[in-house]
Amino acid sequence: MTKEDLALLFVRGLGSRGAAHLVDHFGTAEAVYGASLHALCDDAGLREAIAEQIVAKVGFEEAEREIAYCRKHRIVPLAATDDDYPEPLRETPDRPHVLFVRGSIDALHGNMLSVVGTRDMSPSGLHVTNMLVENLASRVDNLCIVSGLAYGVDAASHRAALANGVRTVAVIAGVLPEVSPTAHNALAEDILKHGGALVSELHSATKQRGIHYLARNRIIAGMTMGTLVVESPASGGSLATADMADGYGRTVMAVPGRATDSSSFGTNNLIRTGKARLVLTAEDIMEDMGWCSMPRKEVVEYDVTSGVTEDALTPAQRATLDAFDSAATLDWPMLMGATGLTMGELSMVVMELELMGLIRTLPGKRYERV
Repeated sequence: MTKEDLALLFVRGLGSRGAAHLVDHFGTAEAVYGASLHALCDDAGLREAIAEQIVAKVGFEEAEREIAYCRKHRIVPLAATDDDYPEPLRETPDRPHVLFVRGSIDALHGNMLSVVGTRDMSPSGLHVTNMLVENLASRVDNLCIVSGLAYGVDAASHRAALANGVRTVAVIAGVLPEVSPTAHNALAEDILKHGGALVSELHSATKQRGIHYLARNRIIAGMTMGTLVVESPASGGSLATADMADGYGRTVMAVPGRATDSSSFGTNNLIRTGKARLVLTAEDIMEDMGWCSMPRKEVVEYDVTSGVTEDALTPAQRATLDAFDSAATLDWPMLMGATGLTMGELSMVVMELELMGLIRTLPGKRYERV
């Protein structure tokens, strides 16, 4: 990593593909900044307005500030030319030239699998996620689960990895060291504590915009050789991630569901169109990825609920939990009466609390606090 690597991030109009093209053409960011205007424009095909910025050393001051910011927050910037940069991601044409990493750099290498899906995960989706990660953890050495730290399948896959003693990497769409959603702050810290990493392509001067989420998905797709979609409606971010993985020539896998379940429309269509391979078991994933069964080296004990802090709960989540102060178990009408939430609002809150491991479903559609 050099100052020139960081400086490229601040060249207006260059972008990820432009930076990747220039570094591929000249070999290093230092060579890019050492090139003449003629070489940048005529040889590398760069627009003159962008080339003039590079010749004028635009980005150097910002790079100095970024270096200081990274030191302050214990963030490691990795350039695509660094040995520790994830090799599968290095092969993509729109790779981020710099990744900002908190945590273990070693977590960016190994038998890595991206696991994505809907934020509105069903109990069945949660069960399948836990089952597949648990069975992979017992069979695949140096396994690492990559996802996006969002609600639903993302958070469930991170927690399943931690619960089974394997590392996990969260790719976020914001500026480190902050994470989003803030309700997952404790989960993010547990990822770091157990040898995982938080990754972003955004430098400290980036203004938060919704487009960063779609851009984040290409990193999730590109960082691994395989992407598993657990549940997805007919459209959504997880399908975009699957499309990107397919475009990179990576293995795309999907868990099928019932034809009447809207949360399975996307995954079923991936399988129907031949874009994804059908997955029912961990063995299916291992076969598709070409992984051999090996003994695990180490198991780290982890409580799946330890990544949840009740201080970060929303008012609706807090009201629902507080309702259990009046009774050990509650049914649906009792919860609606105690919280004042509508059916739709309560359904979402109950699902979120179940995924956080704070309540669980009992027979007869009753709930209890964990």
